[in-house]
Amino acid sequence: MVNRLRRLQAVSGVEIARTWDGGAADPSEIVFLTAGLTARGFRITVDAPYHGDPPPPGPPGPTDGLWDFEVVELFVVGAADEDGRTRYTEIELSPHGHHLVLELAGERNVVRRLLPLDYRAAVDGGRWSGEAVLSRRFLPPPPYRGNAFAIHGRDAGRRYLAASPVPGEKPDFHRVSSFPELAMR
Repeated sequence: MVNRLRRLQAVSGVEIARTWDGGAADPSEIVFLTAGLTARGFRITVDAPYHGDPPPPGPPGPTDGLWDFEVVELFVVGAADEDGRTRYTEIELSPHGHHLVLELAGERNVVRRLLPLDYRAAVDGGRWSGEAVLSRRFLPPPPYRGNAFAIHGRDAGRRYLAASPVPGEKPDFHRVSSFPELAMR
């Protein structure tokens, strides 16, 4: 466990500043995200523009289908399981306090959903910030790769942004084999 803690000290200032396919995002869309292990668990902070999209129905907290709303997502990909399936954790955070944590084994194969997360978010004018702490037990085993995404807008104005572009003809954030190594300190 000590080696794992040393390897995952912090992700250096991830910037979500590209479209999903590699184009430059508008400067007003850029999201800043940090993540790393602390004494409390895996901590994620978000500093993002607030686009004013309507919140999901229901109270803040675990929310299935959050990807259909304004959201920032972090995917942490680890080692394959004994069946050769890639293990990864998907963490979704909204400006309204809604969140979603999924544990997956193989592309889009959810093995646990709506995992607990200590999360707080606040909107201040044209920006929002969030801080989340996830139990370390919900992270896949190392070595780690990952990517971060931001989604906002409605209908034809929907925007899909990425820290590292993903291949394909449409945005698909589950192409985890294309994710880079996480930049760890």
